[in-house]
Amino acid sequence: QVRLVESGGGLVQAGDSLRLSCAASGRTFSSYAMGWFRQAPGKEREFVAYMSSGGYTNYADSVKGRFTISRDSARDTAYLQMNSLKPEDTAVYFCAAGSSGTTPRSYQYWGQGTQVTVSS
Repeated sequence: QVRLVESGGGLVQAGDSLRLSCAASGRTFSSYAMGWFRQAPGKEREFVAYMSSGGYTNYADSVKGRFTISRDSARDTAYLQMNSLKPEDTAVYFCAAGSSGTTPRSYQYWGQGTQVTVSS
């Protein structure tokens, strides 16, 4: 079992930055790919970014060049640095651990989510 806890969400203005953290506990963190997804009200959960256990990264087109995923295996923590935030980035952000992929079904473990709200 892997337990994931997100933090770092909040209310910001368009153009601001936020860094989300995802602290993992349980089984070996470094053996899993880490993904970030988000879900806005009334919409399906959508892929944001992932980093494989080997360090390969992939981003959704909507966040490419603005968001950066990273991980610190010494701290069992993954991060999502979000720059140049836009109102359309408003959503609950979830971190997940599992196999590399851009769909939720690729991930076995999920955090509870953290709200990000970007005002215009």
